[in-house]
Amino acid sequence: MSTPEIHWYPGHIARAQRQLQEQLKKVDVVLEVRDARIPLATHHPFVETWIGNKMHLLIFNRVDMITPEVRLAWTQWFKSQGQTIYFSDAREGNGVAAIMKAAQVAGIAINQRRKERGMLPRAVRAVVIGYPNVGKSALINRLLKKRIVESARKPGVTRQLRWVRISEELELLDAPGIIPGRLNNQAAAIKLAICDDIGEASYDRQRVTAAMVDLIKDLGYGQNLISKYDVDPLTMTGEDYIRAIADKQYLGDMERSAHNLLNNFRTGGLGAINLDVPPVVGQVPAAIAEPKPAAVSNFPDF
Repeated sequence: MSTPEIHWYPGHIARAQRQLQEQLKKVDVVLEVRDARIPLATHHPFVETWIGNKMHLLIFNRVDMITPEVRLAWTQWFKSQGQTIYFSDAREGNGVAAIMKAAQVAGIAINQRRKERGMLPRAVRAVVIGYPNVGKSALINRLLKKRIVESARKPGVTRQLRWVRISEELELLDAPGIIPGRLNNQAAAIKLAICDDIGEASYDRQRVTAAMVDLIKDLGYGQNLISKYDVDPLTMTGEDYIRAIADKQYLGDMERSAHNLLNNFRTGGLGAINLDVPPVVGQVPAAIAEPKPAAVSNFPDF
């Protein structure tokens, strides 16, 4: 069963992206949040251009949904590229303290440079960017230690840019999810749909679920499905697997079966599963080419 092309670019994202590009002129530090299950698919191709020489903190959220082995593999690969990853589970607050500390360290360096230029210190301005529903607002709420921006497990909740003050030393800009105007990589687009990082109106649930089952099998996670449903996916296609679960649990209702399978993946009910494979150290996959972080001496003056 072939999957029709997935495209999703609501008007509020187009507007927010234009506003974000203007606000980035005022920003010192960029916190880029990606989905730890699909960090390659949630890499926006324009991020490096937007960031320029600004300090860049790369955050993989939902670290609780990948295995420690996968986390280590990502850490090693990005280290080989000169990039440090900060892993977080923003819902539970894990990893947030390290992100806060890194932002504060960046602020000290920036204000030291301002002092050397005869300028007064000021609060460091940071922006949190990333695809829809990767956990940006949840991360901000954790950094603030209170719920101040709306957060939900669906894309498109944040619809406008908003500055929030974390402390006297740090201000954060909460921005709506950004996504390319056209998703040229359809394999990545399917992963966005599977992980609920794109609007439901853009895809057919049964087709995406079938693609998910096939992908899970190909990546060697078939046992996760067997443990959950007691049905072996290795002997059938993704579409056949949806039908088998439908016959077993939902009186043949394929839509309910697909919804259950997809929801179990999204909520961790199938266990820790990564859909993007960490590349071999020394190789750069076509989906991403990370720049090395800017040195302190390259920070722009504000």
